[in-house]
Amino acid sequence: MIKATNINKSYGNLHVLKDVSISIDRGEVVSIVGPSGAGKTTLLQILGTLDRPDSGTLLYGDTEVSKLKEKELARFRNEHIGFVFQAHHLLPEFTALENVCIPALIRGIPMKEASERALELLSFMKIDHRASHKPQALSGGEQQRVAVARALMNNPMAVLADEPSGNLDSQHARELHELFFRLREQYNQTFIIVTHNEELAAMADRKITIIDGKNTE
Repeated sequence: MIKATNINKSYGNLHVLKDVSISIDRGEVVSIVGPSGAGKTTLLQILGTLDRPDSGTLLYGDTEVSKLKEKELARFRNEHIGFVFQAHHLLPEFTALENVCIPALIRGIPMKEASERALELLSFMKIDHRASHKPQALSGGEQQRVAVARALMNNPMAVLADEPSGNLDSQHARELHELFFRLREQYNQTFIIVTHNEELAAMADRKITIIDGKNTE
């Protein structure tokens, strides 16, 4: 479903990614691990179309996204890719429900329809009773669940997560890890997760290791 071939990326004289090639199927949970500075986050940003490779190709299904123009790429990203970051990046002036709805509203889906989908996701995550609360009234674990719901709002082809449990204590981190797999079972959702958490990495279907800009499995 997702195929990256011979991805190269440099910043000045620093060659961060060197002919990285990976393929990920629908419904897979894949972890990306490796030492700090190895290129993990750079690879995730390219897979998420937040950055472009210097060379190589990236396909989502039959779409070669590396050839899309900026407006086309932004639309594709909104409709087909979800993101979860270490910092949840929820908008403080909006409720949990409104935060979850944002990707759908950007896509042009009416608020009523978006709210129904958002409540379904929040209910699955057992935090629908917190839908009317703003982020500052939520615990760290609740905020990250809202962020995951937001990532799933448009039923993306893949959710890309960068150290999603990095700011959580061990209990909430474990709950978040288990949530990813329940979402895979419920929605056949694909997850690509950069993590230093050995427990989460071991739970994944596959572990891709990035060392010195090159990948191994």
